[in-house]
Order: sequence, then structure tokens, then C-alpha cells
Amino acid sequence: MTRLDPIESKARVGNRAIVIGAGLGGLAAAMRLGAKGYTVTIIDKLDVPGGRGSAIWQDGHRFDLGPTIVTVPQLYKELWAACGRSFEDDVELRPLDPFYEIRWPDGTKFVAQHDTEAMRAEVAKIEPRDVAGFDRFLEDSAKRYWFGFEDLGRRSMHQLWELVKVLPTFGMLRADRSVYAHAKRRFINEKLRMAFSFHPLFIGGDPTHVTSMYILVSYLEKQFGVHYAIGGLAGMARKMADVVEDQGGTLLMDTTVDEIVVEGGRVRGVRLESGLELGADVVVSNADAGHTYDRLMRAAPKKRWTPAKLKRTRYSMSLFVWYFGTKGTCGDWADVGHHTILNGPRYTGLLHDIFMKGKLSDDMSLYVHRPSVTDPSVAPEGDDTFYVLSPVPHLGHGGVDWSTEAEAYKAKVLAVLEDQLLPGLGSKISTEQVFTPETFRDRYLSPYGAGFSIEPRILQSAWFRPHNISEEAEGLYLVGAGTHPGAGVPGVISTAEVLAQLVPDAVA
Repeated sequence: MTRLDPIESKARVGNRAIVIGAGLGGLAAAMRLGAKGYTVTIIDKLDVPGGRGSAIWQDGHRFDLGPTIVTVPQLYKELWAACGRSFEDDVELRPLDPFYEIRWPDGTKFVAQHDTEAMRAEVAKIEPRDVAGFDRFLEDSAKRYWFGFEDLGRRSMHQLWELVKVLPTFGMLRADRSVYAHAKRRFINEKLRMAFSFHPLFIGGDPTHVTSMYILVSYLEKQFGVHYAIGGLAGMARKMADVVEDQGGTLLMDTTVDEIVVEGGRVRGVRLESGLELGADVVVSNADAGHTYDRLMRAAPKKRWTPAKLKRTRYSMSLFVWYFGTKGTCGDWADVGHHTILNGPRYTGLLHDIFMKGKLSDDMSLYVHRPSVTDPSVAPEGDDTFYVLSPVPHLGHGGVDWSTEAEAYKAKVLAVLEDQLLPGLGSKISTEQVFTPETFRDRYLSPYGAGFSIEPRILQSAWFRPHNISEEAEGLYLVGAGTHPGAGVPGVISTAEVLAQLVPDAVA
């Protein structure tokens, strides 16, 4: 076990690093730092690694709490390779095809899948005139992928000049236009506009306001597929933690960091809630960027991320997530696959309620995850494990008391599920757990209980987002959803790649 050194007044030894948070970004950062020669200590308030990608085990069911898919698998292969390891030796990825099914209340279905001709056929079933628009949309998506993901997303954007240099490309690609507005230009049919614009919701963005750069997801899915990690993201997180420990690092779980210690404009380590101070030459925060600057650096003077600026920052929506197991249902609901999206009667109106009005609406759209059709280990034999997710306003809007609202909202969700997807569900539930925005606030220390940190609007992306290398204290770095390039598992893993470009090699 690595020795935890207290803060000392002597000169820095040059090879100690602390990572705050064992989320996927923090684990990837620790792996990268270990490969650069640092002795790394990860500190997390949870009892298992993974953060939002962790799991809970209940009555024989494993509930994956957050992300459910793996895309762009080469990112993980590169991460493991940087540590002298083989990703394939540690993690089994299972391709999913179809990727997911989208359903509407009138019975219309759209099956997203890998084959382009099959996708054209799905488009034609809904609106034949939109096949040509689909082809153009894929071309648009590819351009934005190579620029937005492979270029900007894999390097630091902390210098203003880097932003200035790419402004002409942003203009050419109409980054000022929203994802939904771009889909509206390519598709006549409103259902297809939804099917090709909803993806920003999985990184916390409002499709009617988030920059159209995020249409890159359509190309990303087509090019690299959609995969499920056997054992879930929690299993992958455990393998990442194993790499860190094999490098000589330490995971300090069930432990909360109270403050980042800054002296003379430089980080010196962290102070735990217990009062113990741990020294470090490098501190990496995988905590929410807002929590990092508002709470963990509350005593340090700040030039950019002041309390006033943080109050003006727009955060992502939050989530209502209902995890449940069902008894003896593995042969039931044969038409319900691994991923299903149930649309409500409204799309843009519901988005406006959630993001702009902060209103908890009576209607809803739902994402349903049924991993037991792919990975039977998530449930007892013959049973199923599910979670259903509903985007809801974050707590900053006020007006919703989840301590009293949760049961009523769950009843509404159940009614939709029984009516549109899982008839008879209520009598078959054997165990359950509910997360509300208050859970996200308390479990993950997320401001306003936001599900994905800072919303990825154009003026909250790239240089405008909290930087991977902090301007507030020398030796402080940020990874995770709240920094560049942003939320979503590929983005979070990429924050650690950017970190490795910024942090100097350890001094022996």
C-alpha cells in the first residue's frame, strides 16, 4: 500500500499525485499519471470505484447506475496501452446490433442499427422523402466527428488562441446552429428530427440549444458501433482501479475531500473531512467542476471561476432513475431489447419545460435499459434487471420537493411502461431503488443535482468550459464531465488523455 504523506514544508519531491474522485475520468487520469511515473492516491466518498459509472447490488441484481454503453472502443485500448496493458485482456465488449429502438405513442418504431442500408430502410418506413436527408446528415456528422472529436476533443483548449484559430471552421460547420435545428434542415418528418437530434440528452444538453457539433454521434455510432461491457461499466471501472493499484497507486474509498490546499498560488495537497492533510505535487479533480471551484477551493482567490460566474453557469438537466428487478420474466416482453427509448406526446415542448421553465411535466420521455438480455449475470436466473430514466429539471429551478414527489412520479412512469412497453410490470417487480435529483446532489456532490455537470452549450464548450489545466492554482488539473471536451463516457475518458499532455513527467 502506498504511504500517504502529510503536507510538508520542504521542497516538493516531484512524484506524488492525488486524484479527487474515482469516476471514470478520475480512474483514467490516475492510469495516465501512473504511466508518467507518479505515485497516485485516488480519494472518493463512495465505497466502490466508478462514480456515476458504479453499480449497486441488491437482492441478486446488479444495477448499473449510470452509463450503459461503450462507444469509440479505441479510446480504451489506447488508455490501457499507455499503461503497458491490453484492454481486451481485462474487458469483454459485446457489440449490440440493433443499437436501440425508439418508440412513439402512436406505435411508430425506429430501430437504430449498424448497417447503413438498414438505416435507410428505417427512415423510409417513416418518411421516404427523408432518405436523401439522412445521407446528407451522415455526411454532416462525419465532418463534425473528425473536427470536433478527433481534433478538438483530444487536445487542450485552455489557450484563447486555440479557439481563435478554429473559429472559421466553427463558422463553416455552423456550430451556432442547434442539433435540433440542423436535424430540422435535413428531415421533413418530426419523428425523424427527434431520432437524429436526441443524443445530446445523454450528455446533459438540450438538443434545441446545444451546438450542432454534437450531431457527430450519428457518425460515431455508425463507424465504431455500440458495445456493452460484460460486467457493466462498474466492472470496467474495477479493472481500471486494478491497473492503478498495479502501478503502485492507492484507492482511498469512503473518504471525502473537504478542501484543496493552496499556498502561494500553488496546490500543496488536500484536506479531508477528518482534518487529515495529504500532500501532493499534482492534484487532479474529477469532482464536478462547479463543486471543485465553489466548495473545494472556497478559501483560495479565483480569477475566473468566481462564485458569481458559477451562479451564471447553466447546468445540465437532472434525472429521475428507477432501478428494478423482475421475477421470472426472462421470457416475457420478447420485443423489448437492451435499449428502448419511449417518446412522450411532445418533444421540443417537453425539452423547453425541462431546461428553460424548470417544470416537472405530466408527460415524459423514457429511456429503458434491460441489460439482462445481453448479460444474464445482472439478475438471478430467470429474472430481469431494468432501469428506466426520465430527464427532469435540476434542483436550481426549485418548485419540486422530491421527498414527496418521488413516489407519485414513479407511479406515472409505471403507468407509461405498462401501457407502452411492459404490460403487467407492476405485479412482477421484486426489488427496486429510486434516484432523484437530490440523490445526484448528495451522492455525487453535483451542483443542483445536475446529471451531467455544466451543459455543453456553445459558450460553455471548448475554451469557454473549465479548463483541464486550472488557471486558479498551479499544479491543479480537472478531468471529467465538467471540463473539456465534456460529458459522455468517450468525452470523460478523453479528458484524461488531454491531462496527460499537460502534466509533466514525474521527477524521480
